[in-house]
Amino acid sequence: MTVTAPVLPPPPGLSRGTALALAVAGALTVSNIYFPQPLLDAIASGLGISGSAAGLVATAAQVGYALGISLVVPLADTARLRRLTSVLLLLTTAGLLVAAFSPDLVTLTVATVALSTTTVLPQVIMPTAASMAGPGRSGSALGLIGIGLTLGSTLSRTLSGAVVGLSGDWRTAYLVAAALTGGLLLFLPRLLPERAPGGPALPYRALIASMPRLVAAHPELRLSAYLGATVFAAFSAFWATLAFHLAGPPFGLGVAWAGLFGLFSLPAALLSYSAGRLSDQHRPRYVNNLAFACVSAAFLLLGTLGDRSLIALVVGCNLLVYGGSCWQIANQVRVFRLAAGIRARLNTVFMLASFAGGSVGSFAGAALYQAYGWQGMILGCGGFLALAALGMVAGRRMD
Repeated sequence: MTVTAPVLPPPPGLSRGTALALAVAGALTVSNIYFPQPLLDAIASGLGISGSAAGLVATAAQVGYALGISLVVPLADTARLRRLTSVLLLLTTAGLLVAAFSPDLVTLTVATVALSTTTVLPQVIMPTAASMAGPGRSGSALGLIGIGLTLGSTLSRTLSGAVVGLSGDWRTAYLVAAALTGGLLLFLPRLLPERAPGGPALPYRALIASMPRLVAAHPELRLSAYLGATVFAAFSAFWATLAFHLAGPPFGLGVAWAGLFGLFSLPAALLSYSAGRLSDQHRPRYVNNLAFACVSAAFLLLGTLGDRSLIALVVGCNLLVYGGSCWQIANQVRVFRLAAGIRARLNTVFMLASFAGGSVGSFAGAALYQAYGWQGMILGCGGFLALAALGMVAGRRMD
């Protein structure tokens, strides 16, 4: 008898309830990276430091997350998933509590690096959910969990600002995050299988060393990583400059408005669930084309009207969030169609590439905005999209 799908403990299949719970867990854990961003001014005032010094907290979060993706996520291919999940949740909760009671910037920065390194459960959940869902259903599972990640990354900025506004203390936001993260220990580990299917037992050093070989062996991984990096660069450039754009003429709006754009883009985040189902029904390339059209339309609108119309900014933001979410899901579906036993490492490579693209985009977007204004930033994003289009043409026969 031919075995066509791996047998998981528990049996293969991912119920809608379990997928929803995983989406909630992903939203809560990924929010730990983003919720401090609107708090930097309050942190600066509370610790008696400059705004630029407080910016180190945001940088530390990105550095820690990159370290976690590189060094922790690959363990999901071979480690006991329930134990790994419990340890990561405990360490992240502890890091958030240390950050909440930090007496100075050095302590807060070190705590941020540590908790960001361990709050990488979303990148463990994604390949695990794809394996649990089984062939032909992984896209729908990733689509639902992807909504959670999108909501967690966008709404966390809004909610943390509201918490600080009500409490008057930035430390309260960290305490709330610690309580929510620690609460996941009550149910998340039990939802996951004991181990990922099909992966050979490898020592940690061999596990890490195998990733360059995976890049060389799988053109689908190279394509998805390249596409993820280029479009996420444009996406990040927009978010890195939005607060400055809203604060300047003709809008003159406060920083809170940048956080509100997370709420404004809620319809797009919810609609992005369709990307997973479409990836199951069609090829990932089909969803890539749809997403590219939405992202291109977003920047066209933002470039023509986004410097004078708040409505254009809101519509463009929704197009960008929808297109960016669909883009990532399609690329991950392509990657997760490869061997089940290496999915965590495949996701590590994909996310590192996307993260690198986002870092380049944030830096380039801020520099272009400072030098050439809003239109210069938009043109830079157009350059990133042109690179993505070249990759799509080069990989047109891949799936």
